[in-house]
Amino acid sequence: MKKLFLVIASIFLVSTPILKISACTNILVSKGATKDGSVIITYSCDGESLPHLRYRPAKDHAPDEYISVKNYYGKEGKVKQVSHTYAVVGLMNEFQLSIGETTFGGRSELQNRDGLLHYWVLMNLTLERAKTAREAIKVIAELTDEYGYASTGETFSIADPNEVWIMEIIGTGKGGKGAIWVARKIPDGYISAHANMSRIGEFPLDSPKVCLYSKNVISFAVKHGYYNPASGKPFKFNEAYDPINPQRLRYCAMRVWSIFRRSAPSLNLSPDFARAVKGAKRYPLWIKPDKKLSVQDVIALMRDHYEGTDYDMTKGVDAGPFGAPDRWRPITWKVDSVEYAWERPISTQQTAYSFVSQARSWLPNPIGGVYYYAVDDTYTNCYVPLYCGIEAVPKAYRTGSMSKFSWDSAWWVFNFVSNFANLKYSYMIKDIQKVQRELEGEEFQLQPAIEKTALELYKTNREAAKKYLTDYSLTRGEKVVRKWKELGEFLIMKYNDGYVRDEKGRVKSVGYPQEWLRKVIKLRGEHFKLPVWKAKG
Repeated sequence: MKKLFLVIASIFLVSTPILKISACTNILVSKGATKDGSVIITYSCDGESLPHLRYRPAKDHAPDEYISVKNYYGKEGKVKQVSHTYAVVGLMNEFQLSIGETTFGGRSELQNRDGLLHYWVLMNLTLERAKTAREAIKVIAELTDEYGYASTGETFSIADPNEVWIMEIIGTGKGGKGAIWVARKIPDGYISAHANMSRIGEFPLDSPKVCLYSKNVISFAVKHGYYNPASGKPFKFNEAYDPINPQRLRYCAMRVWSIFRRSAPSLNLSPDFARAVKGAKRYPLWIKPDKKLSVQDVIALMRDHYEGTDYDMTKGVDAGPFGAPDRWRPITWKVDSVEYAWERPISTQQTAYSFVSQARSWLPNPIGGVYYYAVDDTYTNCYVPLYCGIEAVPKAYRTGSMSKFSWDSAWWVFNFVSNFANLKYSYMIKDIQKVQRELEGEEFQLQPAIEKTALELYKTNREAAKKYLTDYSLTRGEKVVRKWKELGEFLIMKYNDGYVRDEKGRVKSVGYPQEWLRKVIKLRGEHFKLPVWKAKG
């Protein structure tokens, strides 16, 4: 038998998945909720790890091939290979199918460490084997049934050019078989979001066009005391398999609230549920946005520190003198035996990479699917358009090591800029956003012309169209990293030693904001106050 080794560190985008513990955010946007009729999902993979972006070409396989898999806990096994696997760029395949996830954990006793497949393996195997979102759900279910599920609770975002689904899955416990899961289609014209907390509550049992689920989803909960039919209450997946607590609400539900409050201000959604106010209602699984969203709008939603709310992380003494939104881990901490917690925003310095996928049914697959990819914090990054039909990815996004800084690695270049910005954030963020707007604006301005040329090529020579899009995507990636390196060097020059250097090279002492100085005076004013001497005579 022929053997294909599935090496987790090389097939997946993150070299050390275990560091991404319950720390991601996804947005799901249906066709009817977008300005152009595309389907969009987002995924921020948050965790201290250096990702290597991968391209995997389509490939035919012999009948006797299999994949060797070793789960994180040492369990080894083999997965039967299919006759043909599809090409994949990151987490989007050649048919415009994309998958994102967030870990909700759920009931810890339901993790089955003897299961073979972790969620990141499932995502990659599924992208190689499925063409549509509905087919992807079927593949995930079949794989876990046959080989076992090793991770804790997961929420998947699954999108194709026509549909977007949210799927939640959890194991059946030590020695158990398969997995427990439910999947719901996001209604046309609506958006959804999830952030490390189970989102699917009640669901229809007889509507396979919009809802799919495992046979054991309710019976297992009844058997294990997670749900009592005699209560007269409807069965809800999230209540049965993912009990909540105040800390998790603050950490998870706040992000969903912020996405929804920005997308539909007219709903006037209260933050009470996210702030663990007793009796507050859960947020709906999906909402209708006040206006239809573009890719740029969705990217903007991914850049959020609760600005403009009572929880704005650029305000207050914790933001320091220059309004820096980053809060260093751990998120929870104690002082005099009292527990506190920083806010957990959508934009975070711990993001390893993120993507915004766009799938368009009216275009050929190689042109219709765009995988906007970026590394590091979503607020200070820059997205690069990678078409799903390309046959290579930019070198800077597939190289680097966390143990050695390198200007050749996109991850290090972006981390340099975002970390340096914390020294004088309110000043430097303006310089960063200027370059960010220029580069991303240029990309969206070029998109119609690029795709028009690609479409003309595609009519007569599909391979030429793919090569054209590959060359364009590689060039954009290289340009973005080069410009960001120049930005980093510019920031060091402009803000060296706390000064601000103007366009003529003159340095200026800008000091600290008056608002922050008043706080210093309130705490230690007498210490810094200068004595006043009365003049003699």
